Amino acid sequence: MHSRPAPTTRWRRAFAAEVKAERPDLARLCLLIGAEADPALGAPGMAAAQRRLDRLAALLPAVPGRCPHAGAAAVAELLGTRCGFGGRPGDYQRLESSLLHQVLRRGRGLPILLSVVWIEVARRAGLAVHGVALPGHFVVGFGCPGVCAQEPPDAYGACGSRGPRERYGERVLADPFHAGRLLTRTDVHVLVAGATGAPLDPAMLRPVGTLDIVQRILNNIRVWAAARPERSDVALWAVELSLLLPAHPDRLHHDRAEILVQRGDFRAGAADLERYADAIAASDEVAADGVRQQARAARARLN
Repeated sequence: MHSRPAPTTRWRRAFAAEVKAERPDLARLCLLIGAEADPALGAPGMAAAQRRLDRLAALLPAVPGRCPHAGAAAVAELLGTRCGFGGRPGDYQRLESSLLHQVLRRGRGLPILLSVVWIEVARRAGLAVHGVALPGHFVVGFGCPGVCAQEPPDAYGACGSRGPRERYGERVLADPFHAGRLLTRTDVHVLVAGATGAPLDPAMLRPVGTLDIVQRILNNIRVWAAARPERSDVALWAVELSLLLPAHPDRLHHDRAEILVQRGDFRAGAADLERYADAIAASDEVAADGVRQQARAARARLN
């Protein structure tokens, strides 16, 4: 008789399978991240979170012609005004702000998690919606992603007005962190200038795919944990989930090794460092030698 896999192993396998799907489910992946942080969540908790998204979508009124502006306004009125979803500066200090089930419970979170709520509710209602990773601030785009990826930076706004979007298709941006307020061209330029000091590049408006969103969420969790050395457990599972994504930088292996050494697992950390050194040796032998020196130092701490 086979024993049941440990919950963490079960959810890791589910995460690894979902990221390889033809169309990965954004909500499911976010909830599987939540299961790593909160072992009590389990399958019932994940199912309850999915039902919550379904119920929210059912509350949306019909949008005439699926107009992007009307759709964005309807989602903002439901989620931002009626349900109170939004964010505050203090939310950046809480791990819960990066966990979808907690954001659904609290109504508060980081911009990217609130954007996940907007995206999932809007998609369930049949609206064309996608994430947009502006520098330093994640928002949601309503409209056709294929059109929006090429449009100029002044090609979004309200339905019915004239302008360049008549040639490119309508595009509306909403800011879930601020209750879903609709962003003007000036708003977006100000956001970008404040984050980069540079003008808006139209490439910044391109839709962000599901796996990119998941990677950004995991990066945020790692940043949160890095500021709290006592939470190296969180840093470890966040980097290990990142390593399950189909496309990930080799540097993550080095990051995992450093976390293992920090946690006192010197043997496993040294082994990871050696594997990483072998991977980069062909392109940068000097860096590889430095990593091998780190591995030797980690093994020396076994005595």
